[in-house]
Amino acid sequence: MPGSGTDKTKDWVAGPAPMVVLVEPQLGENIGAAARAMANFGLSRLRLVKPRDGWPNERARWLASGADRLIDSAELFETVGEAIADCTFVLATTARAHDQAKPVYSPEQAAQTMAPRVQAGEGVAILFGRERWGLENDEVSLADCIVTFPINPAFASLNLAQAVSLVSYEWFKHISAGVLPFAMPNKSPPAPKQQLAAFFATLERELDRVEFFRPPDKRDTMLINLRNIFARMEPTKQDIQTLHGVVMSIVDGRKGPARGGLLDNDESAILRSLLNEQGHVVQERGPARGLARLLRRNPTDAERVLWDAVVTDRRFAGRFKRQVPVGPHITDMVSFPDRAVVDVVPNGESAEAGKTRAEKRGWLAERGYRVIDVQEAEITADVKAVLERVAAAIAS
Repeated sequence: MPGSGTDKTKDWVAGPAPMVVLVEPQLGENIGAAARAMANFGLSRLRLVKPRDGWPNERARWLASGADRLIDSAELFETVGEAIADCTFVLATTARAHDQAKPVYSPEQAAQTMAPRVQAGEGVAILFGRERWGLENDEVSLADCIVTFPINPAFASLNLAQAVSLVSYEWFKHISAGVLPFAMPNKSPPAPKQQLAAFFATLERELDRVEFFRPPDKRDTMLINLRNIFARMEPTKQDIQTLHGVVMSIVDGRKGPARGGLLDNDESAILRSLLNEQGHVVQERGPARGLARLLRRNPTDAERVLWDAVVTDRRFAGRFKRQVPVGPHITDMVSFPDRAVVDVVPNGESAEAGKTRAEKRGWLAERGYRVIDVQEAEITADVKAVLERVAAAIAS
């Protein structure tokens, strides 16, 4: 079973590559970590010059984290000269200027320089110095060029394994042309415009039903913004199918309309009739708020027409709220600054519902609210006339 990036079922990359020479490394842990970095980036030849804690070293094997073949095949030497005796091109890594007239390369430039030599079969080695003070001047003098890093000059000391990682990474990036080992899977083709148009039609319809586009004069701009959001996403067919399912699930509620989905005009009218006949006086604030949200989410056609007219009329801008509890009662529309309530009376209201409405009107009047009754038929016939009557009542 592959671990986090380690997969023994895949072939080990073992092409021609430079060898890494660690000069007098002090800690076995650093040797193991360096070996692990080499294995990450396809380098397999490790040479050690007089490791301080001797060799073999179990701490090195432990830190190699599976790169055992590098630890097992590591070669041991007494001097740097012996370690690079069979090489034709040597690079010395250092963070310090040694005042030696040699070409100075970045890790990326070093990889570009090494590649043709390695491919030609030359022996190429990269020297890495001691953890505490790096390479000596005489050791640097044995190299053909210097490799250094663009780094904070006030803190230029890299951990040994970090330095090996940077150089190894640039080597592997160069020989692999920077090709990543995997890419995002293409499990679904891009969504065609026809599918996007159908999704937007559904989204627009449902947002209209919950009066999302407010104020109405901003509706076209808001729709364009929504379309641009999805256009930037470049959605797939599956994306749009999922989003469509999300929208419809929200619309239908947990278990359909009975759990909070949208009702049509007739269903909304029946709901209000039942509440009025039973007297929708709620003694607790919490239930009143919940009922208000349900009614606000499911307006009748007449309520929707009246509300659209109110919010677009500058005389009432920002003054009215819809389906808000006032004490134990839920008002169709209320203006707290004007202490005014607009009560929409449905066509054919029953005597019981009328009695309940009268009780609510009396309760509000006792507390200083002006109640303006508006018949549904009035709204359907001439909503502008209704607005004039409401404005006149408030002004008086």
